[in-house]
Amino acid sequence: MTTTNQQRHPTQIPPNDRVLRWPEVHKRIGLCRSHIHNLVSQGKFPPPIKLGARASGWLESQINSWIENQISNSRSQEG
Repeated sequence: MTTTNQQRHPTQIPPNDRVLRWPEVHKRIGLCRSHIHNLVSQGKFPPPIKLGARASGWLESQINSWIENQISNSRSQEG
């Protein structure tokens, strides 16, 4: 019997979560692709998920959490 990656690495994804491709992530974040990939390599941005041989995307919930953390960190440094 063979197992799939999903069976070996189960992940809980909210039912309404979407996978965002680069153009939409770029619109939301406003940073260039190379900077995002540098942040991913430093563990400071959620890594993309592989969708196919030449396609990847990000979970919308992870992008939203990253934005919320950036806002929170920005606000805590004010004043």
